[in-house]
Amino acid sequence: RLFVIDSGGDDGTKNWISQGLTADVAVVIAELVVDGKNYGPHGFFVRLRDGMGRLVRGVTVGDMGAKTTGNDLDNAWVRFDSFAVPHDALLNKYAGVDAETGAYTKKAGIRTMDMIGQRLFTGRVAVAQAALSFARKLYDDTKVYSDAKKCTMRGSAPALSNVPQLNSLYDEAYATLERLDSYVKTCETELCACLRAKTIPPARLVQAIAVAKIKAVDTAIELAFRLKQEVGSYALMSATGFDNTDFLQCCKFAEGDSRILSQKLARDCFGAFTKNEQGDTGVQSEIELDLCQRIASIIDEQRAVNPKIGKIEAWDCAWREVYRLAEVICERVMHEHTPSGAHMAARSKL
Repeated sequence: RLFVIDSGGDDGTKNWISQGLTADVAVVIAELVVDGKNYGPHGFFVRLRDGMGRLVRGVTVGDMGAKTTGNDLDNAWVRFDSFAVPHDALLNKYAGVDAETGAYTKKAGIRTMDMIGQRLFTGRVAVAQAALSFARKLYDDTKVYSDAKKCTMRGSAPALSNVPQLNSLYDEAYATLERLDSYVKTCETELCACLRAKTIPPARLVQAIAVAKIKAVDTAIELAFRLKQEVGSYALMSATGFDNTDFLQCCKFAEGDSRILSQKLARDCFGAFTKNEQGDTGVQSEIELDLCQRIASIIDEQRAVNPKIGKIEAWDCAWREVYRLAEVICERVMHEHTPSGAHMAARSKL
């Protein structure tokens, strides 16, 4: 028996595949369809090249072209056209297909996302840490410059760093980065414990990791932009770090686009609300309850006006409340997971 992996033409081409031009093997996440039934995304360990380094039949790759940042990283587009792989290519720790009967089996209590999510969870922690490290380095380097930059007519405090708005921004930024570093470290520690124990991360930790990725990247982008406004033409110079801030844009869509993660936080909370369920990802505060009620009201209003409106279209009509709900969840989850000492340090610096 074989599995056949197909991208469905050009529209199914995957972009931003790191090492895609040079890799010999890959893990491909594809929907598993057996006897016409779709069992959702599963992982396949496949060989992309033969012993001579040539792409095997059914695999096509190409360079994405020049980017605004990260051109030292090999990013490719990859497409599969009737790519046949052996039966044992399916990663079957949690689910599999019997080679003789073709019957699909899965361990009880394991969701499809649990089977493939570990890579995303570790990646989201890494992306959060990368964004925070970038922001801290940008502030460190800029402060060295502004400490040495003399401003005329500044009296006894001539350094650019002593300009009150910039000085205040430094204090705020370092306190914020310290808080986020502490929070992301907590997520990393809990995830590492799950990986060592070979256990599926609980829903509470999955949510916390999503929050880490969203907040770390969004905060790094905001802090970088605000710093740029305060240091004048220095921010236009090459090798200052400001010329590489598109790296943070990469962080925003890597390992799960931040907007999509925000949507998931809100959907999970709203879903629990509509089912009147109590859980780690459900409603946890009065403001979350209020926002869920407002979203439900908007959806009901849209259905009253147009009974044929789709679920997605009705949900989109409440997009402001949806993203507000996600932001409220992020702040609440961060507060619950951040060590108290980090809160105190942030307050003292602010």
